[in-house]
Amino acid sequence: MHFRSQLDVFTNKVALTFKKSDMSKPIIIVIGNGMVGYKFCEKLVAKSTSFKIIVFGEEPRSAYDRVHLSEYFNGKSADDLSLAPVSWYAEHDIALHLNDPIQEINRTDKTIHSLKGITLKYDYLVMATGSSAFVPDIPGIEKNGVFVYRTIEDLELIKAYAATAKNGAVMGGGLLGLEAAKALIDLGIKETHVIEFAPRLMPRQIDSAGSGTLQSKLRQLGVTIHLNKSTAAIAGEHKIEALHFTDETSLAVDMLVISAGIRPRDELAKLAGLHTGTRGGIIVNEKMQTNDEFIFAIGECALYDGMIYGLVAPGYDMAEVVVTYLTAGEKSFYGYDMSTKLKLIGVDVASFGDCFITEPDCRTIVFEDTHKGVYKRINISNDGKYLLGGILVGEADAYHILLQTVNNKIVLPPNPEDLILGSRGGEANEGAGVMSLPDEALVCSCEAVSKATICSAVNEGATSIDALKKCTKAATSCGGCMPLVKDLIAGTLKAGGQYIKNVICEHFDYSRQELYDLVKINKLKNYDLVLDHFGKGDGCEVCKPVVASILSSLWNDVIVKQDTIQDSNDRYLANIQKGGTYSVVPRIPGGEITPDKLIVIGQVAKKYGLYTKITGGQRIDLFGAHINDLPDIWEELIDAGFESGHAYGKALRTVKSCVGSTWCRFGLHDSVSFAIEIEDRYKGIRSPHKLKGGVSGCVRECAEAQAKDFGIIATERGWNLFICGNGGSKPQHAQLLATDIDNETCIKYLDRFLMFYIKTADPLTRTATWLNKMDGGMSYLKNVIINDSLGINEQLEEEMQALVNTYHCEWKEVVENPDLRKRFAHFVNAPDEKDPQVKFEPMREQVKAKW
Repeated sequence: MHFRSQLDVFTNKVALTFKKSDMSKPIIIVIGNGMVGYKFCEKLVAKSTSFKIIVFGEEPRSAYDRVHLSEYFNGKSADDLSLAPVSWYAEHDIALHLNDPIQEINRTDKTIHSLKGITLKYDYLVMATGSSAFVPDIPGIEKNGVFVYRTIEDLELIKAYAATAKNGAVMGGGLLGLEAAKALIDLGIKETHVIEFAPRLMPRQIDSAGSGTLQSKLRQLGVTIHLNKSTAAIAGEHKIEALHFTDETSLAVDMLVISAGIRPRDELAKLAGLHTGTRGGIIVNEKMQTNDEFIFAIGECALYDGMIYGLVAPGYDMAEVVVTYLTAGEKSFYGYDMSTKLKLIGVDVASFGDCFITEPDCRTIVFEDTHKGVYKRINISNDGKYLLGGILVGEADAYHILLQTVNNKIVLPPNPEDLILGSRGGEANEGAGVMSLPDEALVCSCEAVSKATICSAVNEGATSIDALKKCTKAATSCGGCMPLVKDLIAGTLKAGGQYIKNVICEHFDYSRQELYDLVKINKLKNYDLVLDHFGKGDGCEVCKPVVASILSSLWNDVIVKQDTIQDSNDRYLANIQKGGTYSVVPRIPGGEITPDKLIVIGQVAKKYGLYTKITGGQRIDLFGAHINDLPDIWEELIDAGFESGHAYGKALRTVKSCVGSTWCRFGLHDSVSFAIEIEDRYKGIRSPHKLKGGVSGCVRECAEAQAKDFGIIATERGWNLFICGNGGSKPQHAQLLATDIDNETCIKYLDRFLMFYIKTADPLTRTATWLNKMDGGMSYLKNVIINDSLGINEQLEEEMQALVNTYHCEWKEVVENPDLRKRFAHFVNAPDEKDPQVKFEPMREQVKAKW
């Protein structure tokens, strides 16, 4: 109450000051202070100071970002989501009335009347009332534990209730429904269900096959999907206990979030006699005018040509149309492209253009990888010249360039399948596709920023993302256009003959490769010396871990001795997990382990109450360790012959192997022994990102070597060596470097490859991305490694051997160093006490973190 009363005093003071100013200015009253209402104000004050603006908002806070609302559960505060503080309105002479919805519009007198009794005249009225959550009329809908997902206040209620809930459901399998499902997962709900009336998820955005891929991915993430389900009733005494469906089935749940669509907020317009659609929405023309020429409607409350636009970008465009009209410009609204790209519970989903058109009206190309959970479909014209639309699930990096190809009617290449399969020669010219777009191509749809505007800004000096945001507003809203904007900056600078320097941060005017060489030449061995010699200021969270990585890659020193480490995992030589505990992963080279060592792992897990699981990299992970226990756990494992597995660091993780010729009747060579040799050689070596390897004893590829940073596959005459592959969210097959080579040559090539990567890659760049960005691609890299085109192979081999010779187990360094060991305590003044907030609960004869 104190906050609201103070805010009311402030806003009323602003309004009073406003009324005493120049009364000759036309008065514009904006009803609604959501994203679109705020954007209207921002655009209008940027173009003109000839109007008095008064804003009425229903919520107790100023406009905030609803697009990223789910990030509220990931630690973002209401202030983080705010689009502008209350002071911004005062600075621009905008009178802001919060927590005061308009109750009545008198069109005859051109006045509005608010809930708090304020009556004001207007010259123009802009309705940006948005929409509300559609709540179906179901018996029991009023029970405790039933929520909508629309405002920060809704999220606060959901968060509070979820603390006592074990399972929950979301009604609605569209965009908002899946966002709400992610929120429940983030809140720690054990069982999350999605209830969808339609036969597939996201029926308005993707087809049945794409929906099937999405459904499969969500199931892997622990979400249970119920399709073709119509809810008949919500059961329970005073709070929800179950959902009853019309097919006579039931689902026990502790809470329900309704996200079954939106309903335009048009009730005020109806009372004022404005025309509305039969299914809701304030009817507007191409200038966003209602049937009253002095009243406009924008955003999700506006109905244009029979359609409500439920995305923020069309709302921003509507705001621009009204601002242009009021400032005597010429711009109209004729509908909007509803193409969209989202990340739903960690899964990329995108649709663009005419995504549902089918043969014989087009030709369709489909790529589907059920193992990786990737589905791509593009629809092309029957003459093969133009892209009409498409759908991407699981991997959507190409979305922006595909959308531009559709919107600008760019003629397709001879093999249009390359659009979704990518360049298979490894020599794609990064940024070339963007630079070939026409100047009028709309790059940032939220702010209506064209390619020409961005390129012009870059040529005038806005050569960084931050500078470009300030002068064009591109990439300041949803952020989806950021990759295109970055490519345009790089392409424009390159086209102008300028050297594009990829500096680490504001404190180091060098790339990682340049700083690596400087640190090496000057034999610098700690962060302060590096900063003194080649940096400025005090450093930041960007450059400190980069320098730590460089120092470790060069001198192979113990990472925990560096006081500037930013990563908690490196600081404690273990991966931090949910609930504040850590996981311990001992190295098991090649996946080979003796029965005695297995017994020790079991004994350690029992003694310290750890959850155990076999990983995909053929190791055993021990979860739930307290910080205090880490050195003791490591000591027992070291005594049994184990070493650090470096699962926490940017270093070699594993070299996976099949049993090879030792046991398998198909095996051509001893893949386990070779995998162990390679893992023991490169263990502990720090690199720009994590490294994974694999050795398969035959072409059946049981070790999945071609999905690794380096992969080795046995042939009749030796080994084939593949490099620069990876799995994960953006899988990429490794590419063939050499065929039928012996063990010695294979290791020699690996030495060169890995050292060249360590020296030249950008921070946090996997080998696949490094290769994709490399001028000349695989042909160039093969020339360097095999043909020694740069004349550095001898140096690369010597540098790698130096790292191999200086290997040490980081766990052992801590165990044997009392000063380092002291760091592993939750309370500095009580080192033996454990974190009292860490709780566990039983799960399948083991434990899991309770949080």
